[in-house]
Amino acid sequence: MLNIKSLKAELLLLLTALIWGFAFVAQRVGMDHVGPFTYTGVRFLLGALSLLPLLLIGSRAARPTSLRNWRTTLAGGLLAGLFLFAGATLQQLGLVYTTAGKAGFVTGLYVVIVPLLGLLWRHPTPPGTWIGAGLAVAGLYLLTLADGLTLAEGDGLVLAGAFFWAGHVQVIGWLSGRWIEPVLLACLQIIVCGVLSLGVALAIEPISLRGLQDAALPILYGGLLSVGIAYTLQVVAQRDAPPAHAAILLSLETVFAALGGWLLLDEVLPGRGLLGCGLMLAGMVLSQLGLGKVALAPTGSATPTATLVAGERR
Repeated sequence: MLNIKSLKAELLLLLTALIWGFAFVAQRVGMDHVGPFTYTGVRFLLGALSLLPLLLIGSRAARPTSLRNWRTTLAGGLLAGLFLFAGATLQQLGLVYTTAGKAGFVTGLYVVIVPLLGLLWRHPTPPGTWIGAGLAVAGLYLLTLADGLTLAEGDGLVLAGAFFWAGHVQVIGWLSGRWIEPVLLACLQIIVCGVLSLGVALAIEPISLRGLQDAALPILYGGLLSVGIAYTLQVVAQRDAPPAHAAILLSLETVFAALGGWLLLDEVLPGRGLLGCGLMLAGMVLSQLGLGKVALAPTGSATPTATLVAGERR
């Protein structure tokens, strides 16, 4: 029998993946007018602003927070913000040299990297994850290593960023068992990332009011839609969507990134690249199917706090 509530939730998750996928296009277009650190800083601080209503609503229902919890929250927000800053910076710099579609697929590898990093903490890794990792690596080779074993500069930066996204997920998972209010942690880490990015921008990039005005639409998309609205949709939808379905639907952002690059930026992938994208997507989906309920950890864990991570990556 068709479950209308689950169907609506899965459609919302599909919309979330679409918003995040097209955010890669916004990131590329925004850098036509402002530097990568300026774009990242402004859009993350705007994203934090968009989460304030959720923070206010959550604070009314939350229990009183002890001084110790406040210290843990602040320290956790700083640590998560540093990983967020590293991942966002490498991704944004990589987009200067690579396409939105390729960046979306390479970033999506964090889905496979997360459970593999879990081996450091002796977390079990199902066989499907290993098979998925193999397919993803094969796809990455076809997508990015067109000339032997030479990785293009932009692809290498985005790939390095994927490891920081995976580390960010591990940090969020570690913090999730420490009674930290999730939306507060989300705002703190986004503010840390935004402030650090703007600080670097002030030091090394020219910032002009005209450039910010010209980049206003991509910045608004990245801040309000990608962080604020998509994050809210994810939180609402995951209440009713089966965890494994949610993980797979959210991983489709990589497909929408390639689609957005093709439709809006005239980006074209050769047959070799398309095959690579297909293998990477199959590897990501297989990895998440193999993990079952744990599959949500990379894209939005079943735990409330880890659900934060997905919306801030784009």
